[in-house]
Order: sequence, then C-alpha cells, then structure tokens
Amino acid sequence: MRLATVSAADRGIAVALLQDNSELNIAQAARDVPGAEGAALRTGNLQAIIDGGPATWATLRDLIGAAEQGHHADAIMSADAPFLAPLHTPRKNIFCVGRNYAEHIAEGERAQNTKIGITEHPVYFTKPATSVVGHEGDVLLFPSVSEAIDYEVELAVVIGKAGRNIAKEDAFDHIFGYTILNDITARDVQRRHGGQYFKGKGLDGSCPIGPWIVTADEIEDPQNLTIRLTVNGELRQNGQTGDMIFDIPTLIASLSEGMTLEPGDILATGTPSGVGYAMDPPQFLKAGDTVVCDIAKIGQLKNTVRIA
Repeated sequence: MRLATVSAADRGIAVALLQDNSELNIAQAARDVPGAEGAALRTGNLQAIIDGGPATWATLRDLIGAAEQGHHADAIMSADAPFLAPLHTPRKNIFCVGRNYAEHIAEGERAQNTKIGITEHPVYFTKPATSVVGHEGDVLLFPSVSEAIDYEVELAVVIGKAGRNIAKEDAFDHIFGYTILNDITARDVQRRHGGQYFKGKGLDGSCPIGPWIVTADEIEDPQNLTIRLTVNGELRQNGQTGDMIFDIPTLIASLSEGMTLEPGDILATGTPSGVGYAMDPPQFLKAGDTVVCDIAKIGQLKNTVRIA
C-alpha cells in the first residue's frame, strides 16, 4: 500500500494511492466498515490507522483492492489536493542517525580536515515536529540565522508495532513501512553549537518527508535500494541502502534499548556521500532551488527552497 495525507478543506485527509495514482479517501471508503477497524479508518488519520494494527491494515488492503476493481468510486478524490507529510503532526520528534555511511564520513573528514571515524555504536539525534513539511512543501532559508543550508536524502522507517529492547531478529516485525526524508541541515549553526546536531537540523522546514508511506510488505529488501538526490536536476547523491554501516535491524535494536518505540515513530537511517558542504567549493542551497530525493520502490520527494 502507498498511504499519504493530503490537504483538503483545511485539514489533513488520509488517502491510499491506487495503481493509476488516483487517490482513495480512506475515511469515505470505510463508511460502512464495522467495528474497531472501521472506526480507525474513518478517522481519516494515518496515525490512527497505524495505531489500529494488523486487523485495520488488512481491512484497508481489502478496501484498496475493491477500489482497484471499480468500487468506492465516490471516494476517489481529485488529484489537485496538495500533499502534506504522511504523518504531518508527529507525536514525537523524528529519530535520526548520523554517520551511517562510510563514504559520507570520509567526505566529512576531507572537508573538515579532521579525523571523524566510524563509531562503535549508532549516533542518534532528533528533529522537532515543527521542522516537518511534505512533498512539494518549502525548505525555508533564514539568512540571519544560517548561510549554509545543506541537504541529506535518507530512507526513513515508520514503526508499526510498539516495543522495547527489540531483538535484531524481530526488528522487521515492528516496521509498518518506509518513506523518504530529507535531513536539511544548517551546517554553520551546527558548528557554532559545539557540533551537536539538534539546533542545526531543527529549523522550521528542515524535515521534508513523503510523499507517502510504502507499507513494509511492498519492499522485499529495504537494504537493497538505490538512494539519490538532485539539486536543479544535477545529481548530487547516489548511493545504496546496503552501504549502511548499521543496518535497519541494528538501528531498531539499539534505539529501543531501554526505550519504547511506538506506532508512528519515524527513524531516518542516515545519508550517503554527496552533501553540499563537502563539495569543492561547497555548494549550499539557495532560494529557488529544487531538491528531489529519489529512493527505489518508494518514489520521489520534491521540495523548493525559499526565504522565510
């Protein structure tokens, strides 16, 4: 399933993308579905649908199958509704992982003329909910705050089943699906705050996510996906998720040590090489730039840069 949130009538509406890319209004299609599953689907909210668990997801899958056969025609939305982030008001900060691709570490060492190295354990940080924007939303520039806004395409994992101290061999059982995240970073802000990540990666508009969530059953091997980013059509990042230093099961097991992961939690898994600050000379984002993140089997996340 491809599940998204679009903006209509000044609110977010959960939709399912059909094979022809038409959008099925989930709440409307589920108007006659009984029980807890129907109640969750009729919220029109992806968080509630994820919270509903496997029975709700199975019911939704049946609705989508029926729509593909021509049923629920009155629940097909017009295609002009803009996308929001799939989970556009996340209940928590977005979990992120730094330094998870060796070539990205190497380019950072060259650019900073310092030894960074591979860490023994994953490096975590978060981005606030206020930083989240959707597909075709704006990446904001704050010229008085930063003159070094950079990009980082990342595969993001959406948790579907709660757990603490999750074993690596059980990690995939806790995943609802996958989406694309662009970890926009103010490099100069990051440096002047001691090199810690939060402030430099937490500005408004610095966390594009989308355009949809692809459920885990649709992606056989999330560690075998091409991951790319272009700026104004120029290829900047071109990697493979198989090059992660810490793979997805390791990240989930590590992050959940003593800490409960909940349905709807989002975990960005790191970025490959090709970031702007490591280019010679550095190439930072400027007003009017178009940034496209592309991950195989998921799609493209497109955003435009503008001054706030």
